[in-house]
Amino acid sequence: MVDVKFLQEKARIIRKSIIEMIWVSKSGHPGGSLSLADIMSVLYFKDLTYDVKNPKWSGRDRVILSKGHAAPVWYATLAEVGFFPGEELNKLRQMDALLEGHPCIHIPGVDATTGSLGLGLSIACGMALAAKMKSLNNIRIYAIIGDGELGEGQIWEAAMAAAHFKLDNITAILDRNLYQNDGATKDILNLEPYSGKWKSFGWNTIEIDGHDIPEIISALDNGRNFRGKPTMIVANTVKGKGVSYLIDRPDLHYTQPTDEQKESAFEDLGF
Repeated sequence: MVDVKFLQEKARIIRKSIIEMIWVSKSGHPGGSLSLADIMSVLYFKDLTYDVKNPKWSGRDRVILSKGHAAPVWYATLAEVGFFPGEELNKLRQMDALLEGHPCIHIPGVDATTGSLGLGLSIACGMALAAKMKSLNNIRIYAIIGDGELGEGQIWEAAMAAAHFKLDNITAILDRNLYQNDGATKDILNLEPYSGKWKSFGWNTIEIDGHDIPEIISALDNGRNFRGKPTMIVANTVKGKGVSYLIDRPDLHYTQPTDEQKESAFEDLGF
């Protein structure tokens, strides 16, 4: 039986780590990291196959954080499961430290260097094709994409390729938090309906509440077991989830908490 409360608690810890590391470094993207905490909790504590003692094990599932600016949520999760010591989190973006501002392949648990938006799904297609060519049939490739990122044409080229090659070993997760750096996604480039578009591109498409643990688990299970098509999970999320001063504030897309905001965030999260 899945312990939903355990996964919720891990998401709460991940959110605390996000706020703390960005506060210490005075640099980073908090809102779009917080929106992914529940999904990351389910991925790493329930769904994925990996070995923290052997990060390059050939039988592992692969994760690509295409929206690489949300690196704090990934780093917090990787530390929580044991890929590297938690002390590294408070060295975020420091010279000669392990954790760079965007994911880099030298970091244990990171399989793709990202940051230039739009590349992650193409990387996933390459990994998925390679896995099929090598008959690595139990490996799953996950690409986590931001909704603002869908304005990049390369995403849709990769979407067509994944459907054409029947890459049913890919699950893409869309962090649909409604905002990007410059404002609301609907005002910058309205791509509604999201689910309808991905279905029309030949994908098995599921729409969920991206903060509902059972819904996340069910969608990931669906993708893992679906045959003949890649899977897109459209996860409706809240930018800044769990921290009241950040919720739905695109103007705070790239800002660091003050001492008072950090304490307020910890209080919101129950710490």
